[in-house]
Amino acid sequence: MTEIDTSVPHSARIWNYWLGGKDNYPVDEAAGDAYTAVFPGIVTIARGSRAFLGRSIRYLVAEAGVRQFLDVGTGLPTVDNTHEVAQRIAPESRIVYVDNDPLVLAHARALLTSTSEGATAYEDLSLYEPEKILEAATRTLDLSRPTALILSGILGHVADHDQARDIVRRLLAGLPSGSYLSLNEGSRGTDPAYEQAQDAYNETGAVPYFLRPVDQIAAYFEGLDLVEPGLVSVPLWHPEPGDDDPLPIGQHGALGRKP
Repeated sequence: MTEIDTSVPHSARIWNYWLGGKDNYPVDEAAGDAYTAVFPGIVTIARGSRAFLGRSIRYLVAEAGVRQFLDVGTGLPTVDNTHEVAQRIAPESRIVYVDNDPLVLAHARALLTSTSEGATAYEDLSLYEPEKILEAATRTLDLSRPTALILSGILGHVADHDQARDIVRRLLAGLPSGSYLSLNEGSRGTDPAYEQAQDAYNETGAVPYFLRPVDQIAAYFEGLDLVEPGLVSVPLWHPEPGDDDPLPIGQHGALGRKP
C-alpha cells in the first residue's frame, strides 16, 4: 500500500477537519486554519456540501425509491456517510464507494458497516477509469436497476472541464433509465472571497481544486431531467423545515434523473 505522508497537508484530511472529523494531523489543522483565516466561510461551504449530500440521498430513497448508490470520490468517512443515510430509511440499500486515495483506503472499514439486509463495498479505483468503476460496481450492485451516481465535490480536482464532463457521461452511460446523478461542486459567481482564497490555495503547490462557473456545473447534467428546484446554491436545495432563510454560498448542486 502507498505510504501515507503525514508531513504535508492533504485535501481529504483538511476537509475532514472542517467537517469536525478526527482523521487528520496537525499539518492538516494548520493548513485548514490558515485557509479559514483568509476565508472563514470555508467551513460553511464544507458543511453545506455535506448537508446537501444527505438531503439528496434522503430524497432519492424516500421520494424516488432508489436502493442502489455508486459514490465516486468518497473522501474520508465522517458522520452520515451515504450508506448510513440510505440504510436508515431503507435497510436493504446497497452502496459502492470508490476512491483511490491510500488514506481513504486505510479508513474504508468505517464505510463498510452495513445492515444485514443491505450491502456496502469499497473499490480502490481512480475517477479517471469510469468503465473499471462500473465493472467493479457490478460485484455489489445490479446495474440493470436504477442507481444513484454521487459525485460530491470531486470534479473540481479535474483540471480540464471537458475531461470532467466526459467522466460523468461515461459513468452515466453504464446506468439504466431511472438512475440519478447527485452532484455538487464549488462554484464561481456567488462569493468572491471564496474564489480569491481558493485561487490562492491552488498556487501553494497543494493538490488544486478548481471552482467553476455555474453554467459549467450545469453541463454535467446534460440530457438529464432536473428535480426541482434545479441547479442552485446547495443551501437552497430542499432546505429542511427548520432552515430559516438559507443563504447562497459558493457551492452549487442538483439532482438529475436519466430519462
